[in-house]
Amino acid sequence: MNTDNDNANAVTEDRLNPVVFYGSVIGIVVFSVLTMLFTEQASLVIDTIMAWIAKSFGWYYFLTVIIYLVFVIGVAVSRFGNIRLGPEESTPDFNIFSWAAMLFSAGIGIGVIFYAIAEPLTQFYNAPNAPADQASAARHAMELTFLHWGISGWAIYSLIGMALAFFSYRYDLPLTIRSALYPLFGDRIHGGIGHAVDIAAVLATVFGIATALGIGIIQLGFGLDYMFGIPNTTLTQVVLVVMIVAFATISAATGVEKGIRRLSEFNILLAIVLLVFVLVTGKTLFLLNAMVTNLGDYLSHFLTLSMNTYAFDRPTEWLNSWTLFFWAWWIAWGPFVGLFLARISRGRTIRQFVVGTMTLPILFMMIWMSLLGNSAIDLAINGGTDFGQQVLANPPSGIYLFLSAYPWPLASTLVVSVLGIVFFVTSGDSGALVLSNFTSILKDVNSDAPVWMRVLWSAIIGVLTLALLLAGGLSTLQSAVVITGLPFSIVMFFMMAGLYKALKMEAVKQDSQRVSLPGHLSSRTLSAGREAISWQRRLSRAMSFPSYRHVVRYLDREVRPALDEVAGALREQGVAVEVSEGDEDKKHLSLDVSLADEQNFSYQVWPRQFTTPTFAIRAQRANAEYYRLEVYLTEGSQGYDLMDYSKAQVIDDVLDQYETHLHFLHLNRAAAGHTSIPDAQT
Repeated sequence: MNTDNDNANAVTEDRLNPVVFYGSVIGIVVFSVLTMLFTEQASLVIDTIMAWIAKSFGWYYFLTVIIYLVFVIGVAVSRFGNIRLGPEESTPDFNIFSWAAMLFSAGIGIGVIFYAIAEPLTQFYNAPNAPADQASAARHAMELTFLHWGISGWAIYSLIGMALAFFSYRYDLPLTIRSALYPLFGDRIHGGIGHAVDIAAVLATVFGIATALGIGIIQLGFGLDYMFGIPNTTLTQVVLVVMIVAFATISAATGVEKGIRRLSEFNILLAIVLLVFVLVTGKTLFLLNAMVTNLGDYLSHFLTLSMNTYAFDRPTEWLNSWTLFFWAWWIAWGPFVGLFLARISRGRTIRQFVVGTMTLPILFMMIWMSLLGNSAIDLAINGGTDFGQQVLANPPSGIYLFLSAYPWPLASTLVVSVLGIVFFVTSGDSGALVLSNFTSILKDVNSDAPVWMRVLWSAIIGVLTLALLLAGGLSTLQSAVVITGLPFSIVMFFMMAGLYKALKMEAVKQDSQRVSLPGHLSSRTLSAGREAISWQRRLSRAMSFPSYRHVVRYLDREVRPALDEVAGALREQGVAVEVSEGDEDKKHLSLDVSLADEQNFSYQVWPRQFTTPTFAIRAQRANAEYYRLEVYLTEGSQGYDLMDYSKAQVIDDVLDQYETHLHFLHLNRAAAGHTSIPDAQT
């Protein structure tokens, strides 16, 4: 159960997870050192493994991405879509603009600058089975570009983010991948299984981020050479890596609410400025028409494109460099972006989360890719063939050569460079933050790992990025992602199974509440008859805005005796039950019933602070704040106030909830594949 009162967890202080941290770091450092010392041999080994995976598992990557997409959409449109990622009373921490900006900046990043020109042109000239005429070839090129940057990849992010947010914010489990496997493995997730899963997630994340940063380093290196004549040497790349890591570290140290949020908002605004510039100074009507055409082509041919493995005439090199690489890259970025999405999405329902992650950044991406991609293809067709061939020969040059054909090239290339650097920093800082959380044991799922860990992970990402660049540049970066993405793709299937079982249990719980409602109503009626409550008393209670001192006194006078009486009756029935009380600064009462192998029952009463309505302040001269005594169960606040209930009414309420819980256990046992969720850590 989550409360706004920062309930004390079993973990009393943030600390390192030694197995996951040292296991991941040692593996990454050893790989990086060996790669930098034995560059040619490392490149050969990576290429050999990549060739084997592409030959043996190409079909698997195509199929898994479709399965992830179907699962995410199915959950969103089902009754599960109404379930909140957090306690029922929670609300989103960020407004829609800030949320969307962080979705885009963390989820896509520097790759959109590199590939916005390079991919459409590459697909226009070199896509397998491309149409012969230029118009059709241009449309096919944008179809493939949309495929690689569209809803398929964001379904991966949504799946992981949904699972992490659900288990962490609704059931107080750690914000790590292992938590999504609890319904399948139970307490074993705290042992070897959980460690292995989290290490796989960390490795996939590190290599995915390193690949993105490596691509950005290649592009920025060309940009410095293009604009200022600084040679794009190994020394230049080293300096760029150090600078980016330093900026990312500073941003990560400031946290999500300040550094990452503000940079993301700045980035999205700068990207919009560049899009408007291209649209206004380019062929405006052509670009708008082409964008609508691209969207229609993508939606019309989505299934065919998604399932085309080119089995009869396999373009191995093209597949390895494009579709297989992109599917593996999305999967490798999945733990990183998924955890970050979970971190910024507490309080939204599953349906809101999926709709947001599957529309907001994708719409922006489609506009971005369509405007820049179609402009580049049009320039290649009508502005001479040299531009297109130059980009094919040197992909990092694409955005700079493209902008040189537009007005004010110096200003626009400067904007792109700043945009690339900020994309760098937002990917690096959010990556360092996520990796720190993955390798820590945190006392509160809403908190983040200490600053020193974020600094360390920023440095590790920088070292790995440099090692992969030295081992062979872009091709080695792509191969490393495909290799590390494979094991984590299997973990994602276990996450799907665990999430589905937990969501089924939530549905059973809702059914039990609905079925138990007649008993609750009848209990309320009997209680009202015994107490002969007058309507004047009800009105007085409704207009009461008590202080903290009043609610604490009421807890001691009415609620504690009621819970003790229920506990005594349950003990007479042979039930293990305990009534406990929080500290003075976190005053609350809890009745906890142990039900052996079944999910335990916990009934808690917490004071919650609210702002007093202005009419009440004027009428009563009350304090600026008042308190409600809200009932909390495992899934969070039940939304009603116990203040001024009589002892008999409190007892009735406890029994109502206890009977509902017992009925839930009955329905859960009867349901196929029933499971249990860990009890709240209170």
